Amino acid sequence: MASNQQGATANTPVKRKPVFVKVDQLKPGTNGHNLVVKVVSANTVLQKGRPSASSRNPRPTLIAECLIGDETGTILFTARNEQVDLVKPETTVILRNAKIDMFKGSMRLAVDKWGRIEVTEPAKFVVKEDNNLSLVEYELVNVVGE
Repeated sequence: MASNQQGATANTPVKRKPVFVKVDQLKPGTNGHNLVVKVVSANTVLQKGRPSASSRNPRPTLIAECLIGDETGTILFTARNEQVDLVKPETTVILRNAKIDMFKGSMRLAVDKWGRIEVTEPAKFVVKEDNNLSLVEYELVNVVGE
């Protein structure tokens, strides 16, 4: 009987207020970021047509690299499939639960199935384009415990 009462409370989780961060606070290997950013540019890097009918994933694959940023800096954002339509140049978007992926030693921002992208009102800030975090190369260092 007690498990039913617990189940009722488990179905109504308490929502935490999102904590928004700035682009210059992003670090490699982190996730759960909420940001308000402007899209500076968007370039389609991969566009595959429909695979054969035997494939379990019949929709086309679309990937775009977008330079996004705020008043503290910029970073490359990897938009996938339906996300590509949302991140057009000059739009302001809210990224929820975004994560940092490493690609060839540099940071990329991405939103997977656990996150969300929302187009919002145009932001008032000017993007600081001379601080691109994706141009910083990181080196993987293995730390050996003593």
